[in-house]
Amino acid sequence: MWRWTEIDATLSPLLTAPRNKECLMTFIAVRCPHCQSEQIVKRGKTGCGTQRYLCQNTTCATGSFLLDYRYLGRLPAVKHQIIDMSLNASGVGDTARVLRISTDTVLRELRKKEAALESVNTAFLRTHNPDDMAVAIERAGEDAEMDEMWSFVGNKGNPRWLWHAIDHQTGAVLAYVFGRRKDAVFLQLKALLEPFGLTRFYTDHWGAYERHLDPDMHSPGKRNTQKIERKHLTLRTRIKRLVRKTICFSKSIQMHDIVIGLFVNRYAFGLLV
Repeated sequence: MWRWTEIDATLSPLLTAPRNKECLMTFIAVRCPHCQSEQIVKRGKTGCGTQRYLCQNTTCATGSFLLDYRYLGRLPAVKHQIIDMSLNASGVGDTARVLRISTDTVLRELRKKEAALESVNTAFLRTHNPDDMAVAIERAGEDAEMDEMWSFVGNKGNPRWLWHAIDHQTGAVLAYVFGRRKDAVFLQLKALLEPFGLTRFYTDHWGAYERHLDPDMHSPGKRNTQKIERKHLTLRTRIKRLVRKTICFSKSIQMHDIVIGLFVNRYAFGLLV
């Protein structure tokens, strides 16, 4: 805080009357809301007259920012809330209403995360011995009697299947892919699992597994797939577009894959997305 004194004097032939008036100036340290850096300089003003700032930290990808945004959707805290709400049983409309922003802002923020998503749990791969690993593979589909996850995009005539694999002992998700109920999609998942050096696969009796897995490494049956089926329940509980018997569904394949991929990357892979 700086203090300065202004001395004002009124002169006349008869009287001199000095007056002292103290004014206080407050110094506010500006930090970048994205990287918390103090290397900040002014960068002009917006059309509305709001001061704009520039972050000079070379590692910060944001650049310029404002301290006071008129639109709440510009706030970094609100952007984080968009992702958190999407992964905790809130749809696009729910998020927009609660945060008082537009649905376009919600969709735009979700699309930004697409490039950061991974289909393989590389962190788990680096820290575990492939020789000690067995895997349970499941497809998430439309057969409710088998307790399998089912979802669609746009309408029920366009199902979207989730194929994923978890470690049989720890339950850690190893890899996942999206696609149709086709052998080609399973082969994509199988290719992603090759670096893990898996020695045994526990699956249900879906034909794709029997056609493409070595019988000596394959153990079909529901007895050993309870952990992965429990993960299906978690997905249905936490992601609104996967809940059964509701009007909630994905309107585009891109948003369907992004939201589920975000959930897997954040809570299964442990990535900061």
